[in-house]
Amino acid sequence: MAPVTTPGEEMHALVERMYPLCRSITGDGVRATLDIVGEYVPLQVHEVPTGTQVLDWTVPQEWNIRDAYIADGSGRRVVDFAASSLHVLGYSVPVSATMPLAELRPHLHTLPEHPSWVPYRTSYYRPEWGFCLSQETLDAMPDGEYEVRIDSTLADGHLTYAEHVVPGQVADEVIVSCHVCHPSLANDNLAGVAVATFLARALAQETPYYTYRFIFAPGTIGAITWLARNAERVRRVAHGLVLACAGDRGRLTYKQSRRGDAEIDRVLRHVLTASERPHHITEFTPYGYDERQYCSPGFDLGVGSLSRTPYAGYPEYHTSADNPDFVSPEAMADTLAVCREAFAVLDRNRKYVNLSPYGEPQLGRRGLYDSLGGRSDAQQAQMAMLWVLSLSDGEHTVLDVAERSGLPFDAVAAAADALHDAELIKA
Repeated sequence: MAPVTTPGEEMHALVERMYPLCRSITGDGVRATLDIVGEYVPLQVHEVPTGTQVLDWTVPQEWNIRDAYIADGSGRRVVDFAASSLHVLGYSVPVSATMPLAELRPHLHTLPEHPSWVPYRTSYYRPEWGFCLSQETLDAMPDGEYEVRIDSTLADGHLTYAEHVVPGQVADEVIVSCHVCHPSLANDNLAGVAVATFLARALAQETPYYTYRFIFAPGTIGAITWLARNAERVRRVAHGLVLACAGDRGRLTYKQSRRGDAEIDRVLRHVLTASERPHHITEFTPYGYDERQYCSPGFDLGVGSLSRTPYAGYPEYHTSADNPDFVSPEAMADTLAVCREAFAVLDRNRKYVNLSPYGEPQLGRRGLYDSLGGRSDAQQAQMAMLWVLSLSDGEHTVLDVAERSGLPFDAVAAAADALHDAELIKA
């Protein structure tokens, strides 16, 4: 019998499949990546033309690349784009020339502190060309003439992003955003893309309270483009989460929204603490991933960011060492589980009003005490009902009740459901 494939293993397989593709902020690599994601969840793909004004930015020209290499005098490719998409400086303009190593050196990027790794470098908004290679490769290149070729195009085209929507009971939205612009980097951010994809699949099997909108877009310019094109929809965004670096073996890290006290901030703090997972909560800073766009002062959305080891917090960050072996099925499964737990709390975190606020209502007459008979958690459930009744004043949420009472959120939410069904409270 074939072994059972776990969600973690499926996510890891998805990372491995997307890993070879050359992605950038525009181009066919993004489209190919979205095509793969679209096999798991249906996507609405958007193409925004070069030159489109998006807030203070302009959609750039589209970049595509077919081949690139550095060949020595014998014709041997010492650096080959076909071996790894990291080998070319992102957005390199085309070049076809023969030059001595001394002239070539200024266009070569290495990591001397990690001589066997290849760095990830880009030049999005200025015309440059270059190659990224290991220091070991560079050290082995003798002086002499080298053929240099980058077969790329930089021309008017489009910026591509995609959305997947899980309809909810209300029109208010939770956005889940991840960047799809990096080339062969597994943790940053293919693990985030994989977790978002499987989270969307899981939510589609439920009937969530909120509508969940998943945004797969290039970093920075993609989020800015989405915000510019969705001015009306932004008003309906109640909560949000950016997923990045979701697959390494480090502890979970939650970066709070700019507000610091947004509901998503409280929910993630509660879930991570209650689960007793190793974790770290950090304050908002205006640097990082696309939470900084959603939280910019004009929008000020309640959007936090969930990762494991934060960006630039591990040596493998933006290098060839961030490969599929660096991310684990278990870590991605854990990140997915935290997202599901957090959204389960978010979906049930209502404010209620006590419809019988003058004295304690008679619960036994309504069968609410009888329903607890024989339950091992009867005392906890009874206390949860009393706490919900006490704090159902239209000001306190279920999470407020759980934190003040010290009772588990699920117990308080179940009590609220029972009291709501008995018409003792209303949302």
